[in-house]
Amino acid sequence: MKILMMSANVSSEPYAVYPLGMSVIAGALVRAGHDVHQYDFLQAGMSLDSVAEVVREQAPELIGISIRNIDSVNMLNEKRYIETAAQIVAQIRELTDVKVVIGGSAVSIMPEAIMDVVRADYAIVGEGEALIVDFVRNAERGVFPAASILRVPRMLDGAQFAAPLYDPILMDYYLQQGRIANVQTKRGCTFKCVYCNYPVLEGKTIRARNADLVVDTVEMLLERHDVKHIFFVDSVFNDGQGEFLEVPKAMKRRGLSVPWTGFFKPEGLDDASVALMAETGLAHAEVGADAATDITLKRLAKKYRYRDIVENNALLHRHGVHAAHFFMFGGPGETEETVREGIDNIRRLENTVSFIAMGLRIFPGTPLAKVADQHGLYARDYQSLDPIYYVAPGLDVDWLYETLSEGFGDLRHCVFPPHALDRDLQFLYKKGHSGFLWELIIPGRERERRRGRPRPRADLRRADPPGS
Repeated sequence: MKILMMSANVSSEPYAVYPLGMSVIAGALVRAGHDVHQYDFLQAGMSLDSVAEVVREQAPELIGISIRNIDSVNMLNEKRYIETAAQIVAQIRELTDVKVVIGGSAVSIMPEAIMDVVRADYAIVGEGEALIVDFVRNAERGVFPAASILRVPRMLDGAQFAAPLYDPILMDYYLQQGRIANVQTKRGCTFKCVYCNYPVLEGKTIRARNADLVVDTVEMLLERHDVKHIFFVDSVFNDGQGEFLEVPKAMKRRGLSVPWTGFFKPEGLDDASVALMAETGLAHAEVGADAATDITLKRLAKKYRYRDIVENNALLHRHGVHAAHFFMFGGPGETEETVREGIDNIRRLENTVSFIAMGLRIFPGTPLAKVADQHGLYARDYQSLDPIYYVAPGLDVDWLYETLSEGFGDLRHCVFPPHALDRDLQFLYKKGHSGFLWELIIPGRERERRRGRPRPRADLRRADPPGS
C-alpha cells in the first residue's frame, strides 16, 4: 500500500527536533513491504499549500499523521498545537477521501478530545508500530475497524521496537538546527513523579532496545548523515535499573566516542558510571531536578533530596560534563517560604545553568490530576485541550511571578522564564554553532570566550505576568 506519513509538529523551541515517532512508524511499515513517503509540516514551512502539493504528488492510499505535543506546557509562553493538525486534515479532506489515521504521544494522552477537534478517521493510542501494520494489512482488503479509537492491547518488548527510518531530506533540515540527531534506547519509566505522564504513555517498566542495535543506529547517523551530536531521548536516561550503562558499554567496546546528551535524574550515578559515559562522549546532561527544597521534592514524589542535586551536579562537573538543571515552582507543598528557600538554593548551585518554570501542567491519568481534583482545581476526568496549570492553593500567582523575576533577574545563568534564551540559541545555531550550548552561560567558562565563541545573552524581558 502507498502510505503518506506526516508530522504535524510546529514547535522549534529552543531548537527543532527530528520527528522520531513518525520515522519509527515509517520504519515498521517499510519493513512490512509498504511504500512510505515521509512529510514534515515544519520542514515544509508550515504551509497548507505544501500539504496539498504532497497529497497530489504522492496520491496515497492511506495517510498517517503523527502529533507529538498538545501544547507548549509553559504557563508563561502558552502555545497550542492541535488546531494545526486539524487544519492539515481539513486540507487533506478537500483533495481525497482516503482514510486518515492519527497517532503520537499527544493522541495517546487525550485521544477523544483530539479526535473531536482533528476529525481524523482513526486514532491509535499507545505504541503504534505493530498495530499500524495490522491496520494496513486489513485496509488492503478493504476491512476497517468499527471503532474510531484503537488502543494498543499490550506494550511491546524492547526487541519488538521498530528502528526509525531516518529520512535524508528531513535529517538535513534538522541538522541545520545544531547537527543533533535523536535516538531512543528504551521506553518505560519506573519513577512516580506526580506530574509526569511518561508512565501512562510508556508503562512503568523499563523495556530496553538491544544496546548493540542502538549503537548501530548511532554509527549509521555518523556515517550517512554527518551527525555531530547524539541526543538519547529516553524519558530518563539513567533509569533506576542500570540498563542505561549498556549503551556506553557497547560504545566503548567499539571504540566509539561522539558528543551526546540525555535527560538525567540527579541520583543513581557515581564516579565509575559518569566516567564511562564521559569516555564515550557524554558532554551535556539535562537534569530534571524539578524542585529546589526537600519539602517540594518530597511532595513531587521524588526519592532524592536537594543535597543529592548539589552532589550530582558536582559529580558531573568533576568529569567535565556540562549540566543544565530544570526547576519548577508552584507544585504541591509550595509556600512562600519554600519559594524563597528554593531561590536561594538555586542561586548557590555552581557550575551549571538553571531553567526555572512556574506552574505544573496537569495531564489526565497522573497523580497530580488527583491532587488537583481534591483541591477543586481540576476534574479527574477532564478531557478539554485547554491547559490547566497547578499552582499550590494559597500561593498567589502574581506574587510568585514577581518573586521569581526578582530572585533570578540579575543572574544570566538562572533563566526565568525558561523560554528567555530560545531566540539566542536559535541565533547561534543559524550562525553555524552545533550541539548543546548551555555551557556558554555557565559562570567561569572562560575558555569559550578565549576561543572567540559568542556568548548568548539572556533576554531578560519577561513575559506578561499572569493576571496582568
